[in-house]
Amino acid sequence: MFSVNVNNLNAESHQCASHILLIIFGILLISIMFFFLCTFWFCVSFLGGPGACVCVCAQATKLQWRLDEKVGCGRGARDLHQVMVSGPNLNETNIVSGGYGGTAEGIIPTGSIKGPGVRRSASSSSMAAEEATRGVAVEKLETVKKWGLNTYKCTKQMISERFGRGARTVDLDLEAQIELLRDTKRKYESVLRLARALTNHFYNMVQTQHALGDTFADLSQKSPELRDEFGYNAETQKLLCKNGETLLGAINFFVSSINTLVNKTMEDTLMTIKMYENARLEFDAYRSDLEELSLGPRDAAAVARIDAAQRQYQVQKDKYERLRSDVTVKLKFLEENKVKVMHKQLLLFHNAISAYFAGNQQQLEQTLKQFNIKLKPPGADKPSWLEEQ
Repeated sequence: MFSVNVNNLNAESHQCASHILLIIFGILLISIMFFFLCTFWFCVSFLGGPGACVCVCAQATKLQWRLDEKVGCGRGARDLHQVMVSGPNLNETNIVSGGYGGTAEGIIPTGSIKGPGVRRSASSSSMAAEEATRGVAVEKLETVKKWGLNTYKCTKQMISERFGRGARTVDLDLEAQIELLRDTKRKYESVLRLARALTNHFYNMVQTQHALGDTFADLSQKSPELRDEFGYNAETQKLLCKNGETLLGAINFFVSSINTLVNKTMEDTLMTIKMYENARLEFDAYRSDLEELSLGPRDAAAVARIDAAQRQYQVQKDKYERLRSDVTVKLKFLEENKVKVMHKQLLLFHNAISAYFAGNQQQLEQTLKQFNIKLKPPGADKPSWLEEQ
């Protein structure tokens, strides 16, 4: 019984050992794969693309060949020297193209063949390619370094402003105009959403009136005793449908103009404002950095850092002032354009709605002519038979 338990223990220990070896082998395999993936990522990211990975592999293979040549050179150097001494002088031999006994016209002197020059040109071209690749990698690393430093400074400045520890450059007049624009945009978006809802509901009502008029007209043909009554209602619904389509044209023009004002003109100004706010944050970050360096010691290294910080501060200041001027100009032109557009659109909306609900068809059509609105004929959006084919 004891021997059986010992055998079972030995079998379990061997099985555990094999499992441990498999786990270790898997970890090593994963580590090797991770190393190759990191190498490939580094080549792709910092050495100019997938071709750089091939270049690195080629360079490694070339170095291995050179090592093999150096190792093999010690073995056969003597034999090769003896063969070269005892054999003919290759610089004095000639290659006869016409065979034995041929003329001298086909003789090519071997001294004219320059193998080392070809190798030298190939090596110089490879060195130039390596230098270009190295230059691209250094440029990318420098760009990443500048981006990381700028991001760190801006994040530090933002956190300082949030906790009330950092100074913030504020233009009170411009900030008030920006806040007013954002509030105006929110309200205009509400007007645009309600106008679109009105358009959808009114379009459904016009379609219902059109279907109701067709139904009344059909019943007037099939009910002789109620022909006149159905006919009057059919004409009324068709007239209402026609006036409704005219009003829909006016409302659609109103919605289109408000949409252009809100989602294009105002959005373009807000994009410039966002760029201005980012420039303001960068300006404050570099200003705070310059102030911290100015309070420190004044040794040679510190003076050099202060000069570099002063130049960067000046660049950010010029960018900030330029964008602030752009925002001021755009806000002024936006206000003028908004007043002009809304004056025209509100007058159109009022006259069209009043004429429709007053039943004044002529006034409704005159309103559309006044604002140069052309209605599309029914079925204009549908493709023609030739286009469908």
